[in-house]
Amino acid sequence: MPTVKSTDETFEKMIKDNKVVVVDFWATWCNPCLIIAPHLEAISEEMKEVVIAKHNIDEQPNFPVKFGVRGIPTMLLFKDGELASTKVGATTKSDLQGWIKSNL
Repeated sequence: MPTVKSTDETFEKMIKDNKVVVVDFWATWCNPCLIIAPHLEAISEEMKEVVIAKHNIDEQPNFPVKFGVRGIPTMLLFKDGELASTKVGATTKSDLQGWIKSNL
């Protein structure tokens, strides 16, 4: 499944409606965000049990503030509607996969 766009309006429903969701808080001007974007796209295709959502902090500022996002990229992993883990900063695809798998 390709990554989905997260908005302030869809955020809570998306978290509740899916077993595992990784939300990537990002911005168009953030180079590390752009570096990990292809990794997240690939993971979204390979790990069908996980929803990968992209949340643009400039367009949709409410939820980053609610979750205390101070730097980007920040990825929040929700499991069964609850925040299970946080990962901050750019990293490798294999590191992202390992992080997700360790929280399934």
